[in-house]
Amino acid sequence: MLPASRRQFFSNTHRQKMKRVLQGLALFIGIAAVVLWIGTGANRGWTKTSREVRTLDEITEIEGIDYEKAFLPGVDFLGSALLGAGILAGVSFFVRNKQK
Repeated sequence: MLPASRRQFFSNTHRQKMKRVLQGLALFIGIAAVVLWIGTGANRGWTKTSREVRTLDEITEIEGIDYEKAFLPGVDFLGSALLGAGILAGVSFFVRNKQK
């Protein structure tokens, strides 16, 4: 059994603040992930690190494919970010106020 001074390490106000911080962080991560995913083109496939660029040779008029480096977050990125935000929000429900 812990001494009385150690048992009440966090007061109720600290617990409520910690709960609000976890919920706010979860909300921020969720919104940021959705905005980033939509802002980069709402790629419905897996995350890609390169983008296909089609080029046309001026002389022969043959179409070629080149690749350029680009980050295109897919549904795996969106899903894992929303899962992480959900876990943070779920953890905040386990932070309870002390009963007097």
